[in-house]
Amino acid sequence: MNIIEDNNKAGIEPVRLGLDNRFKFKCHKNVKCFTRCCRGINIVLTPYDIIKLKNRLQLSSEEFLAIYTEPQLLEKTDLPIITLKLLDDDQKSCPFVRDDGCIIYEDRPTTCRYYPLGVASLSHKEGADESGFYFFVNEPHCLGFEEDQVWTVREWREDQGVDVRDEMNAEWTDLVVRKRSFPPNVKLTEQSKKMFFLVSYNLDKFREFVFESSFIKLYTVDSKTQETIKNDELALLKFGLKWLKWLLFKEGDFKINEAEAAKRGQKTQGDR
Repeated sequence: MNIIEDNNKAGIEPVRLGLDNRFKFKCHKNVKCFTRCCRGINIVLTPYDIIKLKNRLQLSSEEFLAIYTEPQLLEKTDLPIITLKLLDDDQKSCPFVRDDGCIIYEDRPTTCRYYPLGVASLSHKEGADESGFYFFVNEPHCLGFEEDQVWTVREWREDQGVDVRDEMNAEWTDLVVRKRSFPPNVKLTEQSKKMFFLVSYNLDKFREFVFESSFIKLYTVDSKTQETIKNDELALLKFGLKWLKWLLFKEGDFKINEAEAAKRGQKTQGDR
């Protein structure tokens, strides 16, 4: 997930690209600037990034969040997001970079995979590729643009595996886009923001919330779905994002057990 405003603030003019536009770029160990793009960076982590990274490092969600991330509020929204916590060294380095490259390269975050491209549209609905656009920024330190390898944006996305990641994060990015379109005076409740953070980043705790609180009694969740989300993190993430859509925007087919809601004095509609 790349926010184009970050580049504008840095005084760097982005170049607008479509899926079939071409650009020259190649990064490898013999390029003199190798790993410089992994220092002094701002990496927003997506829900799928968290799943891949915590599993790679064999950590729980809470352990990964505590060790490797910092909370922020996303610009133009009041949604809580997390960024990768950089090392406290002179170059503000990524914790996973070494002189010879990235030690978690196969599971590197989505933003790292896109580089040197960024996404100027966060919409992933059908037809979004035609209405949105990408950009690359020719940063002064990057010598990869002097290499002879030519790509289309489409080829680069496929080569770097971002197609799969964008698909996995589609519902989440749609929630972010939708919240960005709200008038500035429309705020989420603290409880709603807490639930957004829980579903997006702390799946272990969200699983506990679903199965160890009154959630299953309050919402109508069939036994097959319960079994699936109990054992499959990706299914749990999709389920959680579907629930967030209902909670935040009152959309979707989540059904409330009215008797249980009345007994507990809870609302039967999504609560912003």
